[in-house]
Amino acid sequence: MNVRFQLLSLWFAVYLACSAFGQNETEPIVLEGKCLVVCDSNPNVDTSSGGGSPLGFTVRSGGAKVAFSVVRSTNHEPPEISNRTHILYFDQLMVNVGNSFDKETGTFVAPRKGVYSFGFHVVKVYNRQTIQVSLVLNDWAVISAFAGDQDVTREAASNGVLLLMERGDRAYLKLERGDLKGGWKYSTFSGFLIFPL
Repeated sequence: MNVRFQLLSLWFAVYLACSAFGQNETEPIVLEGKCLVVCDSNPNVDTSSGGGSPLGFTVRSGGAKVAFSVVRSTNHEPPEISNRTHILYFDQLMVNVGNSFDKETGTFVAPRKGVYSFGFHVVKVYNRQTIQVSLVLNDWAVISAFAGDQDVTREAASNGVLLLMERGDRAYLKLERGDLKGGWKYSTFSGFLIFPL
């Protein structure tokens, strides 16, 4: 088979899939996990600027796997954390696909532009102070969670959010109020790329 026939066959298969399933730019078709085909509902786009294809579909790399999950496995808090940065550090990496979470700094760095999902669960132990923990994006507190019950020995502050991030943007957890005397064992921080842009 010549290359021209193979390309024509691929285009025809994608065209049929797009037509049959009513695909548009928000509903990709993944072929064998290696390429992402996005059907364009308006193929009359100027292709000279890279905005589409005269065939009605575009192909992008499918290697956009980014995910992390970290856990605090001990209650020990290094003194420089609370005294200097107030950034919460996690000592155990459960998942770090794409190696975008830096355990040394407690920071996730976006490897590419996209929409990311984040969630956290910070446990305070034997501490009667109210704590406020914020998810920070590039030094701006995006969301916060509070734990302030005076009558319990363990309490958690949890929250989650979707964020549009540019390549190189940084996300981390910061203790905005209170302290974590007694530690924060079993606390977690997780995130993953939903889709690249």
